[in-house]
Amino acid sequence: MEAAGGLESLRALHRDLTAFEDAQLRNIDKLCGEIKAHVEAFRKLLDHTPKSDTSRRVVASGTIEIEGDEYAVNQEFKESAVELADALDLDEVQSAKLLLDSQEDAELLGRSTVVSAVVAFHERRQFLLESLRTLLRNTQIPDCEEQIRHEQLQLIGDILEVKDGPARNGSLYTRKCLKAMADVERWVQALGERYQGTLALGQTMAPEHGEIMAFQQSSLTQQHESLAAIVTYLVKGSYTGTEDFYKLLGHLPSIERWNPLTIHYIPTIAAFTSQYGSPENGGSLQEARMLHQKIVDGKDSSTWGLRDLQAAMITWWLAEYSGWYLEQHLAPPVQGADLESEARHRSDAFFQALRDGAFHCTLSICSQVYPDDSYDPARNGLTQHLLRDTPPISAEGAGTNVLFRDLLLEQIESFVNSFISNMPDTLRQFQSSEDDQRKRILGAPASATRSTVYDQDLHLERFLVIVAYVFDKRTEAAETFWADPDSNLYGFLQWASKRQSTPRVGAFCEMLRSISRGEECATAAHQFLLDEGNATPARIRRSSSLNWSQILSELNLYAAKIRDNPTASRPPVRYGGKPHAGDIDEPESALMLECYLRLTAHICTESSIARSWLMSRETFNVVGVMFTLADVTVPPRLQACAFATMHAMLTNKTPEVGAAVWSALDHWASTPAPSVLANSRPGKSITPTVCMEEITFEALSKSFDQANEFVALLHSLVAPSADDIGLHDALPFPEQLGAAYRMAGIEPYIDFVLGKIFVSIVPSVDDPLQSRFLTNNVLNLVATCLATFNENLVILANKSTVSVDTAIEASSLAAYVRLHPFSRVMEWMFNDRVLAALFAAARQDINEVATASPSSPVVLTVLRAIEVMNRIMDLQSTYFEIVRPLVKLQSSGHRQAVLNPTLASFEDSVATNLNLIVDLGLYSGVGNQEVAMNSLKLLEKLASSRRLNAFSSVASRQHLSGNRLIGVLEQNDDLERVRTSFILAMQYDDRELELSPTAPGWTIKSLMLDFLSQCLTSLPDRPNLAHAILGFACTGSTVNVEPDGAFVRQASLFHSIVRLAAEYPDGIDNTIEAWSSSIRQKATQVLSLLRASTLTFGLTMVELRAADFLFAMFLRLALITPETNFDGLLVRDEGFMQADSANVFEQYLGQRSFLLEHTSSELRLAIAEGTPTLKARILSTLFGSTTMSDGAQLPNVSILDLLDFLGSEFYIPVLSPLTQLFNDVDFAAMLDSDTSDQASESHLVEQLLALKLNELRKGGYLDDPQEQEKALIDAEACMKFFRIQRNIRALEDVRLRTLQAWCNLLTLAVGHCDLDQGGRTSLILQALQTVTPKLERYAIESAPEAVILAKLVQALLFQVDFKTFIPERSRGPDVVNDRLFHVFRAALRAINVPDGDVNLREVLYSICIRYLTGIFETVGSTPWRRNITQTLKISGKKVIDTVCDDAYGGSGTCRTSAVLFLDALVATAKKENSNYMIDSLARTNFIVVLVEAIRDIPNELRDSEAQDIPLLLAYYESKFALLLTISQTRPGATQVVNAGLFQTIRDSGLFSVDPDLGITFDKPDALAKYYTLLLSILRVIAAAVASRGPQNSQTIDAVKSFLEENRALVVAVFKRQARIGAAVENSVVGGGGGGVDVEELVELFVMLISVTGFLDFEDQRDTKRGRTGFS
Repeated sequence: MEAAGGLESLRALHRDLTAFEDAQLRNIDKLCGEIKAHVEAFRKLLDHTPKSDTSRRVVASGTIEIEGDEYAVNQEFKESAVELADALDLDEVQSAKLLLDSQEDAELLGRSTVVSAVVAFHERRQFLLESLRTLLRNTQIPDCEEQIRHEQLQLIGDILEVKDGPARNGSLYTRKCLKAMADVERWVQALGERYQGTLALGQTMAPEHGEIMAFQQSSLTQQHESLAAIVTYLVKGSYTGTEDFYKLLGHLPSIERWNPLTIHYIPTIAAFTSQYGSPENGGSLQEARMLHQKIVDGKDSSTWGLRDLQAAMITWWLAEYSGWYLEQHLAPPVQGADLESEARHRSDAFFQALRDGAFHCTLSICSQVYPDDSYDPARNGLTQHLLRDTPPISAEGAGTNVLFRDLLLEQIESFVNSFISNMPDTLRQFQSSEDDQRKRILGAPASATRSTVYDQDLHLERFLVIVAYVFDKRTEAAETFWADPDSNLYGFLQWASKRQSTPRVGAFCEMLRSISRGEECATAAHQFLLDEGNATPARIRRSSSLNWSQILSELNLYAAKIRDNPTASRPPVRYGGKPHAGDIDEPESALMLECYLRLTAHICTESSIARSWLMSRETFNVVGVMFTLADVTVPPRLQACAFATMHAMLTNKTPEVGAAVWSALDHWASTPAPSVLANSRPGKSITPTVCMEEITFEALSKSFDQANEFVALLHSLVAPSADDIGLHDALPFPEQLGAAYRMAGIEPYIDFVLGKIFVSIVPSVDDPLQSRFLTNNVLNLVATCLATFNENLVILANKSTVSVDTAIEASSLAAYVRLHPFSRVMEWMFNDRVLAALFAAARQDINEVATASPSSPVVLTVLRAIEVMNRIMDLQSTYFEIVRPLVKLQSSGHRQAVLNPTLASFEDSVATNLNLIVDLGLYSGVGNQEVAMNSLKLLEKLASSRRLNAFSSVASRQHLSGNRLIGVLEQNDDLERVRTSFILAMQYDDRELELSPTAPGWTIKSLMLDFLSQCLTSLPDRPNLAHAILGFACTGSTVNVEPDGAFVRQASLFHSIVRLAAEYPDGIDNTIEAWSSSIRQKATQVLSLLRASTLTFGLTMVELRAADFLFAMFLRLALITPETNFDGLLVRDEGFMQADSANVFEQYLGQRSFLLEHTSSELRLAIAEGTPTLKARILSTLFGSTTMSDGAQLPNVSILDLLDFLGSEFYIPVLSPLTQLFNDVDFAAMLDSDTSDQASESHLVEQLLALKLNELRKGGYLDDPQEQEKALIDAEACMKFFRIQRNIRALEDVRLRTLQAWCNLLTLAVGHCDLDQGGRTSLILQALQTVTPKLERYAIESAPEAVILAKLVQALLFQVDFKTFIPERSRGPDVVNDRLFHVFRAALRAINVPDGDVNLREVLYSICIRYLTGIFETVGSTPWRRNITQTLKISGKKVIDTVCDDAYGGSGTCRTSAVLFLDALVATAKKENSNYMIDSLARTNFIVVLVEAIRDIPNELRDSEAQDIPLLLAYYESKFALLLTISQTRPGATQVVNAGLFQTIRDSGLFSVDPDLGITFDKPDALAKYYTLLLSILRVIAAAVASRGPQNSQTIDAVKSFLEENRALVVAVFKRQARIGAAVENSVVGGGGGGVDVEELVELFVMLISVTGFLDFEDQRDTKRGRTGFS
């Protein structure tokens, strides 16, 4: 196990700390133990031994000792160790150890050992620093439990050595961190200089060296950030002293330029200023005054490389320091100090810092820490306007870490709070000074306005935007503004909202927008705008506080200007400029209007109260005003803001609001401004109104901002309304939209978005960020159009009794299918240009996707593109088979066709873009869970498609030919990368147990296993992508194993899955959890599919055997008891069958079934291969003891214990779906559907019930609220019934499968165990003792289980050697007989079950037959036989009646078995000298039935099909056998003869047909079968004659008559036996193997002739008639 402080242990610690921070860690004690184990590593921090000549000589010697072991190393290893030591400035011996530790990762990840070692070195440092940062951050979480916080503070005290040592140690540790930061800076600088030197010399850096350098720069930057955060937390935790601040102040002047490392110092600086400048943090005024002299008074004593940073720090310091001089803190007064003079000095210093760029710097920093991919054009424009006179800070990449950003903004928040609270006079000076400047600017001549506007000080505006950045997306911090109306922050809001200039209005709106996130804060902001003043005329606006009245008046005013002057074409407005003299009053008016709209949109998005209030304003028609402001002649960004506001008003929209906006939008689109019409040329072939739409769309496409927000507006319009329950049965627009001038619907908008924006505008956008945002919005629209089409409505219309046309909100199902945007979007999805754009959107740089945040545009674009493809795959069959034909049938001729008719499926387009497969495979391994999930789902569908799995005609680099999907992955060695990502994701990590199903690793494992299973299921006997990813080498139509590949080293994905199946727990705390059991079940499913395929059976079995998989599974196998907890419930609990617990039980049995089936396969293979040792080991395991590889014996559950699952007593409530309201709903169709996707099945039923409720509602049945409530209760009861029935069915299926596997394995084990006959018999008896009670139970409860158990009993009985039982010698056979007799008795009881299963009775008859025949093989067993007769009598007449019924009217082979059972019973009674059976058969009239059945034999044979003849003849043979046995007793013979035996034979005509032809029926050997029938009948006659004796004249006379009537046949048989006749060569009839020898026939005839004296009888009669007999 790795020692504490190593990479893996630190990775685990960091993972646990993060889980604790997210409140997902259960075992806190374990975490504390981990931290304690790493205390020494934290103390050392980044210390390491540098390289040295001594160590280099040790490595050069070729023998290295590492942790007590000696290694002999080759020259290549020596060179690598030296190279690594040079790269990391690390001791050479330690470098050698690092190389050794990195070899496995290097092999797995496919990179050099040196690169892996560098990565491991920096990862260890990073995890160490991140763990410490997380630990420090956790102690400062406000809502952390006090006990946990105390424990963690104690641990931090141990790390800093302040718990038992001096407090100064914390300061020393801080300086150590600061020194480490400086070391990192020098290292980064050295790397940069090395790179620049390489470029200067014109050299080309090796790819591997370039990779190492890039990684080191990135990792060192992250380490620097972590160190800065650690120092910041140490400062906030009061572990530092003022001397540390002085130390930092001494270093800061040396920083010469802005870069990400410089940004990292900001939170540290701000934390020091807050800690030692503010009176709130326990410092002293004396220390603060000394620092003040250093920071402010002595600011010119040292030359700073970054003067703006110094100025910013001074403002931060002054804001905090000024708090000492407020009344509540100034006690006692400072001796000798002129406080008024100092106050003026502080104010002057603050303003001087502002002139030096303090707020410019702070604002630049705040804007830089936001992600580079955050797109907010209005805010960015405002920020650029406020920073127009300063160069921007270049700190690319500084804002990628959310935690660091929050830390920095938290420290700037402290400055904001302190500045507002401690320096209110300075704020007022800002306002007063800027107002005076503003008056001068606006009073200047118009020609001078543009130039003078740039000279205005905007410090207050900058501060307001700083506040906006600081509190944006930090809801808890923003709540402090609204928590207390008497607070300084709320007072600042009120003050800042008064007497605002135009630019200040924009900044204030931006600030108010940032602090109003969330329903509560947004509603508070809405109330603030309501409370601040009353309505004022627009021309005297801004004379009071900013409020809704002012905002709405401004917007109304500008909208009126547009309406009043519609022909004026307005060019785009630049901030600070003036677009037109008569249109906007002040230079920044366009900016102000944008901020108004942004604030309005934001508050309405977040607050439902504000949204409702604004929609209800009679004096402000928000829809009309917004579409007026969205006129194509206004500045593009302002138009975009208008669209965004409409988008906001549609948040949680109602159908009525959506319809109103659609109507307004359609009107706006069809009536563009006259100025636009003047520059457009309408087409001749379309209506004027349609032409207007095209003109509007053309104008919208000229600007990114307009197009982007317009698409977002369309998306919000087609999204489901808030009251949609998921049925999606309504159209997202008015059904007659646009019907007055074109075909109704929204096709023009879909055509514009996909046909213009997606395929033309997006590729032409130069800015990649803008292109991604626009692509993402388009794909959002497409995904929603596809997702909101409910194909289940079509299914339910065909399968259910509900009237879908009546139930849905649309006018009809046909209208829904035709008008829903799904149809047009799907048509575009098969357009070549759209497909090209879609595939381009899905193909992004894998490294960028892997490192980007989940909300970044690149991730969202990839995610949405893949989601759209998934939707297409799911819905394409519905589209091509149902929707498209209907649309073509009902559409007019003006509809433009956009679909490529040569594409029959989406797979056809993928076939020409196979790089998508590579991308999906790589995306599956990225850290973003949602991208990986969707990629795996799409990859699963594509990889299991037979269209795409055709063999490639192009030879790949490694193989002559093969699967095209595998080929495209092999082209650039991408297959190994995909394999590696799968292997890494499939590793078992016990920390997943802490997070349960919320762990990202669990979800990815689950989806990867689903992907593999689906591929293997769809293409089981053809090499496919799953085989390749699992590690097999796919060549042509076969799979193999590469000799030196990962499969041979047991490092493939296949082996990872084997380990997962063997090691992954079923749950925790004695509970089988759904999430953990699911992983094991899916892993075993993959292995089961591989084993079942002929393609991979051999390889799979070899590898599983090499891994001792079977024995590992048996050793961890646990029995199911009544107390076994399945996902929180016991099987007897009331809610078990309707909860996930039932699914967990099903999964668990699925695993059991797999293990049993696999064991059977292993045992058969061992027997076939002749490996007695392996066979003995398997059998030993089955019988309860596993032999390990070292010879140790470990106990395990035996096979006889594994029938535990049949003992589970489920609680099944009695429910019925046939409630009064739902009695006409057909649930049977739902229950008969495929159960492979239970979620889809349940969803279908839910929608069926929702449709029925809609139908009842529209029919007026639910007008009464009580009736409506009752209907909902009934619907829930129906859903509950369905879930229970589905779970019962699923459990029955898996239980039968498991039971069958168990029976097969037991039969195999008993049959091949190496035991003597006594041991085998003992084993069989144990098995019978286990099985028989369950057979009795399930014969009553469940026939399928009983049939399987009965067949097992049958198989076991046939392996019993009854001849070995000798009762006289010992009591052993008595025990045997008791056990066997119990089986017989149980079988009789099962036969006697009312309404029993016929298939079960057939097997039971066989069991009884085997027992009855077997006991007569023993010696001296008379007592046994008497038990049989007695048992039969006790069982009652019903048993005989049931058997007789089956023997006469049973189906298939059951009647044959029944007759044979009767035969055995009669034989038993005969040997016991009992007439019970004869009497019973006579009582039931069954003997008569048997005899009379002879009459119909010829007709039945002629009427039967050829395939039924053998079964029918077997039935006849069994009946004749029974008649024979009956006839062998005197009472039986009497019953047979008296039943009319000879008359029925005469009536059948069997003996009167031509003996050379027999009975004609469809069978090649019909003649032989005919003679067989004759022989059987003659045996019965002979037995009857013999039993009744020659003295019975009645029988003798009947036989004489029989012989006389059939003398021709008798003569023919004699002639054949004597070979008389040309055609008779021998005495065999029929020839071949199926021939019948007539010798026995002759003997029987001779016997009858002799007994009856027929010859004498014939002689006497012939003498009288003058004839001879047979001669």
